[in-house]
Amino acid sequence: MWRSLAGREAGLADRIVPPSGATAKLTVFAAGVMAFLAVFALALALATGRLADRWAEGLAQTVTIRVSAPASEIEAQTAAVQQALATTPGVAESRLLGGEEVEALLEPWFGPDVPVDALPVPRLVEVTTERGFDAEGLRLRLEAEAPGAVLDDHTRWRQPLVSAASRLRWLGWLSLALIGAAGAAMVTLAAQAALAANGPVIRVMRLIGARDLTIAQAFVRRLTRRTALGAAAGTVLGMLAVFALPDMQAAGGFLTGLGFTGWGWLWPLLIPPVGALVGFAATRAAALRMLREVR
Repeated sequence: MWRSLAGREAGLADRIVPPSGATAKLTVFAAGVMAFLAVFALALALATGRLADRWAEGLAQTVTIRVSAPASEIEAQTAAVQQALATTPGVAESRLLGGEEVEALLEPWFGPDVPVDALPVPRLVEVTTERGFDAEGLRLRLEAEAPGAVLDDHTRWRQPLVSAASRLRWLGWLSLALIGAAGAAMVTLAAQAALAANGPVIRVMRLIGARDLTIAQAFVRRLTRRTALGAAAGTVLGMLAVFALPDMQAAGGFLTGLGFTGWGWLWPLLIPPVGALVGFAATRAAALRMLREVR
């Protein structure tokens, strides 16, 4: 590949292959579009991976205890729950949610100004866990000491969220693979068009003794350079577009954190060389195959 692009024979392409304006512009444009889409597919894959890890880690470290009991017993059962938590291994911290926090949790369903004191709202205890926590053991203990307490470890809704984020991550990687395949097909068509348009030049080169490999290297160099140029431009534009995305942290949206963080900004820089490699392989295979078929 290096000899074809920058070796001693690299200059042959500029003298052998006539520049074709339409093919050159379309190749550069298509490679740029593919690289632009690849940046966003890569950002989606990395962001959803971080999201899945964060949800799995964050939800696995918290459980909620709901205390539902008659008004005459709820205080005693809440105290029994807190006492049980104080002596349970693996409980790092427990906190009884106040009325304002419970009101904020109910607001999406009942609207603002929820009369928490007038409603039979259960007491909620938020528990932060650490290594060694036994959810099933605590659940059995609460059944004996506080029958109105229900332990919720968020498994029912945690797993679907983590699974959805994981599937989105694999969808991002699949999109990258499909973009690469589409780019290879695009370069193959461009190579075939260039070879067909330069049929007279190829016949003359064969008459003077040029080998098919030499002819193919000339076309490979030109189309690979166009592909690399378009991929570099598309990558830069894609990175700028990702950088310009609005910050959704305050809104708490599902796509919070879409983009690159820290050293992750180096990943898109691999797209231009990978695009050049795909262009080289696709062009060389198409050129050699077509030269063997056309005599």
